[in-house]
Parts: sequence; structure tokens; C-alpha cells
Amino acid sequence: MSENKKIKITPLHQIHKELNARLVPFAGWEMPVQYTGVIEEHLAVRKGVGLFDVSHMGEIEVSGTKALEAVQIITTNDASKLKDGQVQYTFLCYPNGGVVDDVTLYKFSDTRYMFCVNASNTEKDFNWIKENAGKLSDVKDMSSRFGQLAIQGPLSEEILQNTCNLDLSLIRYYHFLHGNVAGVDAIISRTGYTGEDGFEIYMPWDATVKVWQGLMEAGNRFGIKPIGLGARDTLRLEMGFPLYGNELNEKTTPLEAGLHRFINLDKHHFVGRDALEKQAIQGIQRKLIGIEMTESGIPRSGYKIFVKDRMVGEVTSGTMSPSLGKAIGMGYIETVLASMGAELNIEVRNRRIAARVTKIPFYTKKTVQTAVN
Repeated sequence: MSENKKIKITPLHQIHKELNARLVPFAGWEMPVQYTGVIEEHLAVRKGVGLFDVSHMGEIEVSGTKALEAVQIITTNDASKLKDGQVQYTFLCYPNGGVVDDVTLYKFSDTRYMFCVNASNTEKDFNWIKENAGKLSDVKDMSSRFGQLAIQGPLSEEILQNTCNLDLSLIRYYHFLHGNVAGVDAIISRTGYTGEDGFEIYMPWDATVKVWQGLMEAGNRFGIKPIGLGARDTLRLEMGFPLYGNELNEKTTPLEAGLHRFINLDKHHFVGRDALEKQAIQGIQRKLIGIEMTESGIPRSGYKIFVKDRMVGEVTSGTMSPSLGKAIGMGYIETVLASMGAELNIEVRNRRIAARVTKIPFYTKKTVQTAVN
């Protein structure tokens, strides 16, 4: 690996080692994939509370008197609907409608917005935003300034409240406030990637350890556990949340992924609008489906999907669901074959295993379902 592509670490790297985490390369970072085990960590979040290090995520700021105009040009959702302190799930798209990235947009004021972007896409997103919005606004990569933690699960509010100066009940889902956590000034956002109630906390990079330790101490009597990327993936998959590089990429549109509600074609112009409008009118040729295995076998990314003897698509994500005790997955197939309950076969190690199309989300006993705006 070249010097300028040296693997990056978060401020919590030493703590992960002390917790005997299994560390793996991910999007140019060395990150904990698990601590005590994916299933145990997954169920801790569903039933209690878990703490994630997500400091590898990127933050990109767009500011200036024309910041809203700039944001509107590069996003599919309607940022004009946002009030200060509100968060919005949205897409950055190429002119062909393919996805640059799926992101969350934070509105601080009419002149200042921030994108939280996927770690694997931070540099690409920054360059793309700069190219398409840089003439209207000041675009800054703030990723090196922020650490980010996610506390998720039914007990997350109670634990965070013990370390925070704000009344957290005042923060509605997909909203945020500035506050103090464990003695550190932070942005506290009621968002997450698990389907459970929880918060994502942004703090100065050098203060990340202090906030982590404060939350772990406050959560000790509640059985708080550190959670790795493995459980983060199984939690999001049970909810049917897309992962960039799996369900979303430059050749896939948000419409094909079933995410129509985050595209506002009433906006006069945004990059990719014409292609998405054309696709919305003409209809999609393939669509994302939920997969439930009806025979023993686990669908994995890249596995082929068959109807009878014809290959009709490919699995994008799959796992044995810790909450449901059955094998589930997502994948793209031809739209005409995607009716609920339709029978499929997944090619697993050269054997075709029976499956069926099922609804998303797979897991429904969660605290929170999905983005609301």
C-alpha cells in the first residue's frame, strides 16, 4: 500500500485492541468487525443497547448564502422542506440516475448544511459535490475534525440522558441539537442504521475517547456492549436498509432500490433528475426484493438468482438473521418476476436452493422503522 493510501485508524483504535476486537480493513480503515461475536452484539442492540464507533464515516460541509441552492442541485430529496436542526435521507446521483452515494443531510441554518457520507465514498463525494455545487457554495471536507459514535437500542435514550445536558425527549426522530455529552460539546442526532431508537453523536476528533468512555461507564449497569461492523450489517439487513456497494452503486438507481419516497421530481432541477423522471414514467426493468430461504442455505452477495432454469438476478446482501432465526437476503431481479411470494432458487455452492420473495423490512418489532422525510 502506498504511503498516501496508508490504512487509517479512528481515535478508538487502542480501545478496540484492549477489548480484543477482531480488526479488519474496511474502506481504507482498520475497523472492529466484532468483539464478543456478531449474534451476541446484534441481540444486545435489539433488546438493550450497543455502542458503535463510526468515526470512519465522512462529513462534508456546504455553506454560504447560496448553500440551499447548491444542496438542491445535487440531492434528489427536497432540502427546502428542512427546518434548522432537521436531518434528511437523500441521494447524490449521476446524470444517468445511478447513485454516487446515499447520505444524510443536516441543516444547521439557511447558510450551512452538512452531509454524512459513507466512508468508502468520502473522497469521491467531496470531489463530486465540489464539482457540481462548488460555484455556488463553499465545500469543505470536515471528516478529519469529527469523531462519530452511535448509541443504539431501546435503552439508548436512558443511558445517553445520564451523560447529557439536554432533555433528549425533545429530539424527535431525524432531528438534532447541539449539546454536551460526557463533558464534550457535541451534535446529538436521533438517527441510526439499526431500526432501533438511538442517537448518532458527532464530537471533536480528539474528544471521541472521552465520550466513548463516558457512555460505556453510564451504560455499564444496563449491560451496554461495544458493537462491531458485523452486527451493524446484520441489523441494517433485517430492516432492509441498503448498503452502498451492495444494493446501491453507480449502475443502480434509487427507483430500482424501491426508494421512491426520497426522490422529489417536483424540484425544478437536480443532477440525475431527467433520467429518474424518464425511468419513473417508463417503469423499472428490475427491482430490489427481499429474499427468504425456504430450504437450508444462506444467500450471499454475488450469488445468482434463478426462476426455474433461467438466471434472473443476483443477491446483493444476505445473512442468517439473529433476530428471526432464518436466512434472509436482498437482491435484484426482473420486475415482472418480483411478485410477493414468488418462488426462486439461489445458487449456493453450485446447488440451487429454494427461496421466495418476501416483504421488506424482514424484522418488524423494532423501535423505529425508517427515515421519515
